[in-house]
Amino acid sequence: MKVPSPGESITEVEIAEWLVEDGDYVEKDQAIAEVDSDKATLELPAEASGTITLKAEVGDAVEVGAVVCLIDTGAAKPEGASSDAEKATDSAKKEEVKEEVKTEKAPQAPQTKETYATGAASPAAKKILAEKGIDASSISGTGRDGRITKSDAMNAKPSMGSPVTGGNRGERRSKLSMLRRKVAERLVSAKNETAMLTTFNEVDMSAIFELRNQYKEDFKSRHGVSLGFMSFFTRAVVRALEMYPAVNSMIDGKEMISYDFCDISIAVSGPKGLMVPVIRNAENLSFRGIEAEVKRLAIRAREGEITVDEMTGGTFTITNGGVFGSMLSTPIINPPQSAILGMHNIVERPVARDGAIAIAPIMYVALSYDHRIIDGKESVGFLVAVKEALENPVELLMNNDVKRALEM
Repeated sequence: MKVPSPGESITEVEIAEWLVEDGDYVEKDQAIAEVDSDKATLELPAEASGTITLKAEVGDAVEVGAVVCLIDTGAAKPEGASSDAEKATDSAKKEEVKEEVKTEKAPQAPQTKETYATGAASPAAKKILAEKGIDASSISGTGRDGRITKSDAMNAKPSMGSPVTGGNRGERRSKLSMLRRKVAERLVSAKNETAMLTTFNEVDMSAIFELRNQYKEDFKSRHGVSLGFMSFFTRAVVRALEMYPAVNSMIDGKEMISYDFCDISIAVSGPKGLMVPVIRNAENLSFRGIEAEVKRLAIRAREGEITVDEMTGGTFTITNGGVFGSMLSTPIINPPQSAILGMHNIVERPVARDGAIAIAPIMYVALSYDHRIIDGKESVGFLVAVKEALENPVELLMNNDVKRALEM
C-alpha cells in the first residue's frame, strides 16, 4: 500500500499511529493507521484483506506515494477470528464484569474518629509550640483522638523553609505531531510577518436572546438543527465584509487580492487540536443553511473525517473562545487571511440605557487585523458594523421579516 495524497500541496505525511500490529489479518477498508499531514489527521484504510507487514514506524515522515505496508492477499483468514463488532461486544462484556468485581470487592475506607480535641494542643503543648514559633495545625497529635501532647510539642521542629522534595518530579518527552508543528509554524509566521493589531468592542446580546427564546424550538423542529449564535455572527460578518471589502482581502507579494465571495472559516476544537473548516459562499446561505453547515463541519472535524479541501481557501475566520469561558482575547490571524473575529463568553453586566442602569447579556468581541492592508478606520468600522447588526438583527439581518428569514 502506498500513501495516498491527502490534498493539494501536501508532499509528505507522518505515521501518527498504527491501529494494527505487524502480522495481523486485516479486512478491506479497515482503518489500519492514522497519518498526520500539516493540515489534518486522516485514517488510512486497508486496500484489501490479508496479512499485513508494516514498512514504516510511528513518527516516520513518508512521502506521498511511498510504500508503508504490504498486504498478503493470498493469506487465509485465521480460524476463530471474530469480527470487529464481536470484539467490541466481548470487550464491553469483559469491562462490565471487571466493574462488577471492583464494586463487590471495593474495600471500605477506615473510619477515623474525630472530636473537638482532634488537632488541639494541651495548655503545656500550646506554650511550647508558641515558644518555638510552630503552628499547631502543622503537628499531628499522638494523644487521644489526635490531641497534641506536651511530648509532641517538645519533639516538633520548626520548618527552615526548605523545599518539599517528596513529591513526584518526573517528566515526559513526546514528539509533536506534524499537524501541531505546522500550526506552531503558522502562528509564529503570522506574528512575525504581519502588522497585526486588535480592536475591541462589546455587544448587547439582548435582541438575539429574545429571538432565540421565541423561535428556537420551532426552528429546531422545522430544520433539525439548533438556532445558535454562529448564524447571527456569520451573517453579521458577511454584511460587514460587503461594507469593508479590504477586510475580505489578502496580500500576495506586491498585490492585494480582494474577493467578491465570503468563505468563512470557523475554528473547531478537534481530537487532534484546532481545526478550521470553511463555510463556502456564506453570503448565499440562510440562517438554516449556516447552522446546518456549522453542525456538519463540526461533526466531521471531531470525528476525524474532515478533509484538507474542507479546511483550505477561507477568506475570513470566526473563532469562539467563549465556549471555553474566555472573557477577552487577541486572536491570531489565520494566514494568508487578513483578519479574524473573536467571540467570547456572554456575561450579564450593568449597562446604561436611557439614562438608567440596566442588566444586559454582554459579549466582548475582538477583531485582529493585518494593518498592512486594513487601516484603523476600516477595522473599527467593520467591528462597529458587526456590533450594529447583532444588536439590531431584525432590521439588519432579517429585513424586518423574522419568520421568513428563519423559514428559508
